Amino acid sequence: MASIDDFKKKAKDTFETIADVSVEAYKVAEDKARVVARWTKLNAEIAQEKTRIRRLEGVIGKKYYELHNGSPEEELRASCEGISASLELIAINKKELADMKKPAEAADVEAEAEACDEDCCDKADCCSDSDNTDCGDGNTGE
Repeated sequence: MASIDDFKKKAKDTFETIADVSVEAYKVAEDKARVVARWTKLNAEIAQEKTRIRRLEGVIGKKYYELHNGSPEEELRASCEGISASLELIAINKKELADMKKPAEAADVEAEAEACDEDCCDKADCCSDSDNTDCGDGNTGE
């Protein structure tokens, strides 16, 4: 029976050793996870603060431009002139887009007027809706 008792003792010692190693591995993994979590949090906070700084620098730059665009300091003159040139180009392009829109809208109105059949009716709103060819009096102009 000594061999069974020895086997039990060795098995018990082995399981205790495995349990101790597992507990140590768990503690190491827990510590590593804590370090990685802290590292990730710190990097996220750094990125967030950098974004905040860039936003505030933009606000400062915009405010400086509004206050000093007529007479900026020499170091910032080229940047202010570049912003002014860009703003002028934006205004020109917006005007051109608006002008392009006007003829297209006028062409739509002219096409609608041409499509309105004189036999339809004399109502001004006869063909105001391109899908509506019924004048309300049963005459569809067809």
